[in-house]
Amino acid sequence: MRPHNKSVLIAAACAALAASSALAAPAASELTDLSLEQLSNVVVTSVSRQEEKLAHAAASIYIISASDIRRSGAQSIPEALRLAPNLQVARVDARNYAITARGFNSPFENKLLVLIDGRSVYSPLFSGVFWDAQDLVLDDIERIEVISGPGSTIWGANAVNGVINVITKSAKDVPGGRAALIAGADERAGTMRYGAALGAHANYRLYAKYRQNDDTENAAGASTHTGYQRRQAGFRADWDLEGGGATLSGDAYQGSLHQAGTRDIGIAGANLNASLTGHGGEASDYRLQVLFDHTERNQPTAFVEYLDTIDVQAQYNLQAGRHRMSAGAGYRGAQDRIENGAGFAFLPDHLQLHTGNLFAQDEIALTDALRFTAGLKVEHNNYTGAELLPNLRLGWSPAEAALLWTSLSRTVRAPSRIDHDFYSPAVAPIVNGVPRYTIAGGPDFISETANVLELGYRAQPSAQFSYSATAFYADYDRLRTLEPLAGGGVAFRNFGEGRVRGIELWGRWHPSATLHLSAGLVQQSIRTGLSEGSRDSSGTTGLTTNDPGRHWLLRASKDLSDTSQLDVSLRYAGSLPKPAVPAYYEMDARWSWALRPDTELSLIGQNLLHRSHVEFGAAPARSVFERSVLLKLTQRF
Repeated sequence: MRPHNKSVLIAAACAALAASSALAAPAASELTDLSLEQLSNVVVTSVSRQEEKLAHAAASIYIISASDIRRSGAQSIPEALRLAPNLQVARVDARNYAITARGFNSPFENKLLVLIDGRSVYSPLFSGVFWDAQDLVLDDIERIEVISGPGSTIWGANAVNGVINVITKSAKDVPGGRAALIAGADERAGTMRYGAALGAHANYRLYAKYRQNDDTENAAGASTHTGYQRRQAGFRADWDLEGGGATLSGDAYQGSLHQAGTRDIGIAGANLNASLTGHGGEASDYRLQVLFDHTERNQPTAFVEYLDTIDVQAQYNLQAGRHRMSAGAGYRGAQDRIENGAGFAFLPDHLQLHTGNLFAQDEIALTDALRFTAGLKVEHNNYTGAELLPNLRLGWSPAEAALLWTSLSRTVRAPSRIDHDFYSPAVAPIVNGVPRYTIAGGPDFISETANVLELGYRAQPSAQFSYSATAFYADYDRLRTLEPLAGGGVAFRNFGEGRVRGIELWGRWHPSATLHLSAGLVQQSIRTGLSEGSRDSSGTTGLTTNDPGRHWLLRASKDLSDTSQLDVSLRYAGSLPKPAVPAYYEMDARWSWALRPDTELSLIGQNLLHRSHVEFGAAPARSVFERSVLLKLTQRF
């Protein structure tokens, strides 16, 4: 942040607050945070892909509520994910993040499945997420379910280390209009949303959003050329049907991302998502979902990608005596077309990817307090054929508000385009009739695998206090390496292995109706190695893991009055080994003031403890993140 801009912003904020005092009027408290009883009774869907109470979910799952997001002052999905103590979120530059659970973090992280209303935002180019292409009106998010640990029996390959499921609100829950303006020295954003009824049984909402972030700087004060402008609009419509409901939603976006030495990266896309739920009887229900997704990414001098995806999912759930069964099938078809640059290429440059799956899972109530779950998914992909994804879980409830659980899972990361089809240079010299690539793809690359054991305990011993503890151990095999070829060059193979163990702890304490405290800690050990005979050189390509041994989070939310709220969070991340990044701790804060019942002003401070710090990347080019202040004005109508 430039000093003169910071002064102007603070002065503007003070002036606005002083002026608004004359307009301030008593208003009802807007504390919408859930009580602990309400939180434990929240119905989650990401663990078994059917509704179940959080208190009964045998998995390491953390719920980020709508109130959590609003009171944190987060302005993007990655910033909201910092609220989950079981995630490691590191900002890389103005638009890129490295986000993971249980290790293997990098900007190209590829073991975490991310969904928005059931729509996977996974990129088949590298099995990860382009975070700069994902956005929502954060006030329209109902909750984010964050599972650390495998979810592959339900969600398939690539849900290796966890699942993030962003669930937006029904249109009938957000009637009326809402406008918000956010301004700071380095970022500006505006959103507009309007919702209304469509007859007696249907509702809709429309929204538009604009966001602009300036370039970050490195420690020497030079621009990293990673700022961006982004525009997005969309809609959601919900129908109440007899015994169920239907939803149709869509989004379209376009953006320009700064890049050093070239013109801007262009991104664009649109999606359409339709779902139908219903009951087949008193003890059964079903869900059908169909989505279409189109994305474009024009990265000058590197590649241009056009990707079209269709995804169809069907699931049937049946309660029969002591059995709660689920079965389903899915198909995901993707067709890409890539215009390759000179430095590297995805070959072939046009590919159709097909993934199909069948799964079944049965939860058996052995006693009133003991439940056993067994499930299996068979998933077929282009590169490796059929993969088996089994899962066993056991949950024991010694009391109504307590659950001891354990699980054993096998999970898989299927190959992506970068594992199998990445070649450099794009046009290789021919030697004795054979092209000699420096990187010659990975024609022999197979799926990475992991066997994971978990043991967890979740309890709410009082109306004011709840906690969760999970110990985990994962044995990884066939991890990606870069091996030399006999005739020169290198190719991707599977000679890596790893062992990850650790513990996740978090708790919530509500000592009064107006004060909520929460804390979370992850202590972990990630050890990777090479199989016998490997001569891996991937350490020089930035594809290796880089994780802290410990990270923790403290948060406090206080209602100062009926019209004023204060939220403070303190986070710590241990040092990273390679590239080396020092450990850091930082504090964010938000103070809000309801000027009128329909008008709110928020002052948001980020990274308040230090002038600057780094979170990821190699010196000297990496970004440093400075102390910053944002002003947000929200108007409902």
